[in-house]
Amino acid sequence: MHTVVAEKGIREYSKKGIRVGKYELGKTLGEGNFSKVKFATDVQSGQSFAIKILDRKRITDLNITDQIIREIETSKILKHPHIVKLHKVFASNCKTKICMVLEYVTGGELFYKIKQGGRLTETEGRKLFQQLIDGVSYCHKQGIFHRDLKLENILLDSTGNIKICDFGFSALPQHFRSDGLLHTACGTPNYVAPEILANKGYDGAAADIWSCGVILFAILSGYLPFLDRNLAALYQKIYKGKVEIPEWLSPGARALIRRILDPSPATRIN
Repeated sequence: MHTVVAEKGIREYSKKGIRVGKYELGKTLGEGNFSKVKFATDVQSGQSFAIKILDRKRITDLNITDQIIREIETSKILKHPHIVKLHKVFASNCKTKICMVLEYVTGGELFYKIKQGGRLTETEGRKLFQQLIDGVSYCHKQGIFHRDLKLENILLDSTGNIKICDFGFSALPQHFRSDGLLHTACGTPNYVAPEILANKGYDGAAADIWSCGVILFAILSGYLPFLDRNLAALYQKIYKGKVEIPEWLSPGARALIRRILDPSPATRIN
């Protein structure tokens, strides 16, 4: 991968623990198929970070090199208060690991906040949704489309503000075809826009907005608008855009959700 530089010390040991370059590793914050996210401290400044350590061999075996490059390149471009910041990328001397030094966000996923505490008030939900739209709008103005917006990809900082993360499925201008549309089917089933399921090309901004509508619904209701154990049945519900909006929501919230969860991207609110 041409996006990283080598840095010494991928596994240097200090008296306190393992070092990655100038960063001392702490507890594991998360673990995936090809990576681990570790808490880390800059031994020079004392500042806290999250370091995503990627295994090059696993990335090659899973054939996701392009996805990782896209995530790194996209994260380098984006500088916004509601998007997790990428500070630095480097590789180990032996070239077996890639390290992404990320902003450390302490409040966990929005998914767990709702799962543990239930739906939020409209006042609290309004604040989070405004921040989400602010971050997503900024991405779109940079020509970047997330394509996997979901509760699990929204983190909360120590003051309860959101941070959008995980741009592995993002699209850049060069990913558009000659028709001006995107054609790669991606995203998470419960959040995916109906036009992506139609497999006829889609507008990245409109698809992201649909996912934001699913997130808003979940924030205010405590559950997802489209649910079914059968994937084909789930996709039919999404494709038709049939959703039962809770009656306890205010008329304004209900109207906004209807405008966003419009199965037609041509008439969906932008």
